[in-house]
Amino acid sequence: MGENGGGPATRDEVLNELRSAEKLIVVTHENLDGDALGSLVAMQDILVAQGHDSLMFIDTTEFPLPQEYRFFSLSGMVSVPPEDLDQRTLVFLDCGNLERNPAEAFRAPGRHIVNIDHHHDNTRFGTVNYVLPEASCTAEIVWDLMHGLGMKATPNIAEALYVGLITDTGRFMYENTGPRAHQMAADLIESGVDVHEIYRRVYEGVPYGKLALLARGLSKIARYDDGRLTVTELDANDFAESAAEESYSEGVIDHLRAVEGTAVAALIRERISDNGGPPRKVSLRASDERVDVSAIARAQGGGGHRQAAGFSTAMGRDELVAFLRAQVAEQLPQ
Repeated sequence: MGENGGGPATRDEVLNELRSAEKLIVVTHENLDGDALGSLVAMQDILVAQGHDSLMFIDTTEFPLPQEYRFFSLSGMVSVPPEDLDQRTLVFLDCGNLERNPAEAFRAPGRHIVNIDHHHDNTRFGTVNYVLPEASCTAEIVWDLMHGLGMKATPNIAEALYVGLITDTGRFMYENTGPRAHQMAADLIESGVDVHEIYRRVYEGVPYGKLALLARGLSKIARYDDGRLTVTELDANDFAESAAEESYSEGVIDHLRAVEGTAVAALIRERISDNGGPPRKVSLRASDERVDVSAIARAQGGGGHRQAAGFSTAMGRDELVAFLRAQVAEQLPQ
């Protein structure tokens, strides 16, 4: 918990925090996605441009980055908490709770934490909490704060923020896409974003191993309760025989979510990296607006958005499917 008790902050208070801090370090959650990484890179560049001594922390377990994000410049990156950490303001971005960052040093008592996020289930763990569930993505909040600091986006900042925006809104197709998301996109394009080039980097040039892994995931689909729950799984053998990296599973669940009649889609993925955590990661997507999958994830120590969430677990497949069926039935009683 932050030293001041975790109170909510106004925009001006957060801007004052960013202006007044002499030394900072920006961090985000594990298993980097586009919004986390885009917000992280953009905020780091913004703080440096403002003349601050700022570092950007990405744990070594995150490398190699997902193939679609390897074009990012990671200037100022460290993978070990610096010796002067107790002198730095910690700026957490897109992180719903402290446990979602693997570095224990960031959880020590007395840390001065600025918590900037858009997840509605954020635990408000910071000294200062700026949590805006109405924002389409954390990148949108960073974009607004950038303007509050009197800055215009450089091409690198604009690219990073645009990646955060398009990935967390599903290319402007998810329900979290509002007018401000499109206003942000227009501003970033004016700042130099090459829309086609970003699209090509993030969504094209797919490695063959990712396609092979998708084929395995689609071949294992199972549907329950008249199709309301659609599930697939990927185990270590699937990754090995597809020559696939762990991040290649990203996007598999979107195919399940699109199946007619599906209320909740679930991807059960065996972890192939030895990080000492639970052996399986579960990703959830809701197609039915009545279902809040973040509530399902929180029941197992995870979290996320109403329509996209996840958790890690040691449950076996049968127990896990039974849990998911019960949770969906509780929210969608027949």
